[in-house]
Amino acid sequence: MTHTMPGMRPETPCIAICSTAQGDDICRGCGRTFDEISRWIFMDQAERDKVWDRIEAEGTALRFTTYKERA
Repeated sequence: MTHTMPGMRPETPCIAICSTAQGDDICRGCGRTFDEISRWIFMDQAERDKVWDRIEAEGTALRFTTYKERA
């Protein structure tokens, strides 16, 4: 998995496929938890980078697999 430099990342990991709306604890689209999605706009850059680092390391969300062209 190639990791994106923090300054080169999109503003949000969201790819508009949110499975937390269907009851998942972790979104299959972006890889964030429901709590991370809810707090995203209130997070500082260091907190966002920590989330980005985790979801990139896991690499299982649809944004890194099936729908990587949306990323």
